[in-house]
This record gives sequence, structure tokens and C-alpha cells, in this order.
Amino acid sequence: MFTLPSRQAAAAEASTSAPRTTSRVPTYGRRTSVACNASGSASREVTLLDYGAGNVRSVRNAIKKLGYTIRDVEKPSDLATADKLVFPGVGSYGQAMRILNQKGLVGPLKDYIASGRPFLGICLGLQLLFEGSEESGGCEGLGIIPGAVTQFDTSLGLPVPHIGWNNIAPTRGSALLDGVGDRRVYYVHSYRATPSAANSDWVLATTQYGGEYVAAVNRGSVSAVQFHPEKSGATGLDILAGFLHPEEAVAARHASSSSPSSSSSSSASHGPHGLAKRVIACLDVRSNDQGDLVVTKMLPAVCMYGTQGDQYDVREKAGGRDVRNLGKPVELAARYFEEGADEVAFLNITGFRDCVMEDTPMLEVLRRASERVFVPLTVGGGIKALTDSSGRSFSAVEVAAEYFRSGADKVSIGSDAVDAAQAYYARGGVPDGSTAIEQISDVYGKQAVVVSIDPRRVYVTDPAAVPHATVRTAKPGPNGEQYCWWQCTVKGGREGRDIGAVELAKAVEALGAGEVLLNCIDNDGVGKGFDLELVDAVSRAVTIPVIASSGAGCPQHFSEVFHSTGAAAALAAGIFHRREVGIEDVKKHLVTENIPTRL
Repeated sequence: MFTLPSRQAAAAEASTSAPRTTSRVPTYGRRTSVACNASGSASREVTLLDYGAGNVRSVRNAIKKLGYTIRDVEKPSDLATADKLVFPGVGSYGQAMRILNQKGLVGPLKDYIASGRPFLGICLGLQLLFEGSEESGGCEGLGIIPGAVTQFDTSLGLPVPHIGWNNIAPTRGSALLDGVGDRRVYYVHSYRATPSAANSDWVLATTQYGGEYVAAVNRGSVSAVQFHPEKSGATGLDILAGFLHPEEAVAARHASSSSPSSSSSSSASHGPHGLAKRVIACLDVRSNDQGDLVVTKMLPAVCMYGTQGDQYDVREKAGGRDVRNLGKPVELAARYFEEGADEVAFLNITGFRDCVMEDTPMLEVLRRASERVFVPLTVGGGIKALTDSSGRSFSAVEVAAEYFRSGADKVSIGSDAVDAAQAYYARGGVPDGSTAIEQISDVYGKQAVVVSIDPRRVYVTDPAAVPHATVRTAKPGPNGEQYCWWQCTVKGGREGRDIGAVELAKAVEALGAGEVLLNCIDNDGVGKGFDLELVDAVSRAVTIPVIASSGAGCPQHFSEVFHSTGAAAALAAGIFHRREVGIEDVKKHLVTENIPTRL
């Protein structure tokens, strides 16, 4: 168990890490004139502490959208000349502290915070301000705020990581949050700091998830938030503006809230408080004959599984005849963001597969989408270790890193996860660090890794006849079978493996996945609803969030899966692409069903 160093020991360590005068130590958060340029006007430059551990492109885009230029910290001395510093911590606690120490940034960072110049930490950038964390086997932090960061209690039955849109409850006034109210913001984390008497003068806002934890801190000009403002839509941009130009931001919020045309932000219009159920828009992306990426779905008539749905063989040469082009991915993703999607997922079904590192079109889609879409972006397709045709080898972490740098917040692993799970069970259920899931989650945190499961229903007359988890089904098989299990598939559904969806989900959770995207071959594109028995079985088997996919045809299907299963989110593609169902229609329906929803 992680034991925090004593406050005295932490103070002694801090005093030896960098020269510091005693007069500066107590001044955390005290504003000085440093934040003005030579002409006396507020600086429009922001210094970004990007230590290279994940996606900070969206932070950059959000800052630029608010009218600021960005200067990167390239060496420790850059912190001494910064006017405003944003620290978007990404990845795991131990990895972040190792990098900060290796780059000689710990002492200069503490000195900057002590100087009273404006500072904003994001997510891990908040957690690192505390004395230490249970994460990474126990690790010391910067020691600026009293208290330890601990893992959410999974015994409470709540999915962990805490992923999605939750309310904030400010404890006092501040330019950062004044006028924001309790609107939902986007979280993605497995560890949290808790309020205490020792850190009460720092706590600015809290959030409820299995108990109260710290959502934001502030003392003077030093602020940090556990959520991701750059991924929290208009509300997040509001909060960033509250840091960058507080007086203007607060005035604009109050003017907006008093406007007759402004929409109500009361909790009643958003359903009950707490973690919202997410509605995710998915885009299947492939190259057309001209080499452009388009969003596609196969026409029902050529569906390969015999149902009148949208399934397709991703390697099949359709020649432009069978594939329906539903739009360019960036424009479509931007439309979904504007319509209220809680997340956007890109599934790259292009048969490039030689080298993801040279998948320039998809990387460019992510770069451009992150300039217009301020909610989380997930990308799947080819996330694995590989060797290209020239003999160059890349680890799974290097492949994922390319996507993260281009704007992805999460990567989705498909067929390779099946191989990893089968190897895991063959070793007796022991992780060995060899899989892409383990390696990526170790560097970027488990919240960055999604596993996409593609199962099909298999009926049996006797559960004892198969070594897989079965359920008694309300939909008997063709010969009256009363039981079924779900066989996992690879290669676009063309090849089945002797492992069930429940067993696969348990294995990938043990290997470090932070979320399961649960498809269903039998229901894909049929529009008759999600496979509730499958979603329920998997969500009961794991403690990580489960995203229901395949089968949505109307708003009622979303409320049905949320009422009947433990799904944390529901995903749809074709019905949104074709405007058969609007995202706003789904959200409004969820409110009428008293399901926590972000509007």
C-alpha cells in the first residue's frame, strides 16, 4: 500500500530539488505583474507544458480558438519566462513524474507555481499537485496540496475508470467557474483526490461518484481541474476562458445567462444529477478510389451475415457499387459535435494495414477533427505492433502515440485483443506485459485503451456442454434452444474463435483495458435494438465501462439499454449518418425517461 512521505520529508526534498527563497514558498497563487507584457496589457501567449505523454492537441486547439498563441516548454528555463502556464497531465502518475524528473522540470515547475503567475493543471495536472498517489505502485507527487490521490472503490459497483459527463459543485466563487453553475463536464480517470480539512482552502469544486472527490482546486492564481475542459464542449471553453481572461469570461457568462434567448441550464432540463449516460456517434472510415477517406456503410442487400443490416467485409472489393458514401469524416464529426454527441469514434476499415505510421489520411482526419470537435475522439484500426514492408518495426505504443499526437483521446483494439486474451488464459490468467493493451495502458493510462468486441450469438441446449459463460435467453434458438453464449470473432467477423464475449471482457480488463465497446454481429444495422442479454452479461462481468453498440433504430432503444443493463454508453452509426434519428432526439427522450443526460 502506498505510504505518503511525511510533510516534513516532502518539504525537505522540495528544498533540495531547486534553489528557493523562503519568501517565495508561502506565496502559492499570489498574482504578480509578470502576467503583463511590456506595454502593460495582458499577454495573449500561453506556455504549454507538454511532456510528450499523450494527446494535448485538443488543448492546443482550444487555447488557439480562444485567441491565444502557444509557446512550448522545451527546457526548464522556459518556465522562468512564462506568463501563463497550462499543464495538461496525460497518462499514468508514475510515468508523468518520471518524465518530469528526467527533464529537470520538477524544481522549476514548483518555482513557477510559487511565483504567483497564472497556472492551470488539467486532469493528471491536478493530481500531481498532491503529495502522492496510489497509482503506479505508489508515487510521490509535487507535494503542493496536502493529501493523497487514491483509486475509486470498485466494490461500490460503479464502473471504473470514471468516464463521461458529470456535474460540478463549486464550493465558493471564482473566475474559473463563476456563471458555469453545475453544468456537466467530461471526466476520464481511475484515481481521485478527496477533500479534507488539510486541503479545504484549496478545494474549489467537487463531484460525486461513489462519494465526493475534488473536481477543481484554486488558491490565488493557481488553479487545476480534474475534468478535461478541452473535451467539455462549450462549457469547457467557458472554463478555459475563465483562466485565460477571467474578467471578460465572467462578464460574458452573466450576459449570456440573462439573455432572453439563452436556453435553460437548470438541472430539471438535464434530468437527474450524476454521471450521464453517453450517446456516441461512430464513423466507419475507408479510402475511396481517389484515395480520400469517406464514411461508409454497406448496402443491406450485400450484407454478409444474412440479416438485412449494415454488416460488411472490410477487405471486400466493392468497386464503389455496394458501399454507400455517407460523407466526409471531418465534416460529419463536426456535425455530430454540434448536434450534441458526447463522443465521436472513428473506425478505420481501410485495408492499408502495411503501416499505420504512414496512414497520413487518417492522421490528418484526426488533426482536422480535433480543431472543430471539442469532445473525446476515439480511433480504431491497426493499433498493434507491426513491421512494414521495408522492415521497419514499431511497437504498439509507438503506433498509438502517433494517433494520440494527431488528436485521438483513446485507441480501440479489436482482433489483436482476442489473441491477447487467449494467450492470457493459456498462461493461466497471468499478464506478462507483452500485449498492446498492457503496454499502451502502462504509458497512457487504462482510460486511453478501448477494446472492441465483435461477437455472434451461439445457441446451446445444455450450458454444461460448453466452457463458456451462457445465459438463459428470452429469444430461443432455431431449434428451440434455451441457452446461448457469444462467440468472439476476428477479421471483420469472418473468423470465429473459441472464446466468449464475457471471457474476453474479463481478460482485457485484467490486462489493463479501460473500456469495452461491445458490438453484436447479429444485430448490426438491423435497427431492432441492442442485444440486451449480451450487454447485461458483459456489464455484470466487468467493472470497467461498457459501450453498447449495434442495433439502434430509434430513441427508445437507447433508454431501453440504459434501463435494462449496466451500459455506460450507447453507440450508433447509420441512423445518425442518414438522419433517420437525431442525436438531440435521443437526448430529449432520455430526459423524459429520467436518465442522466448531457444536453
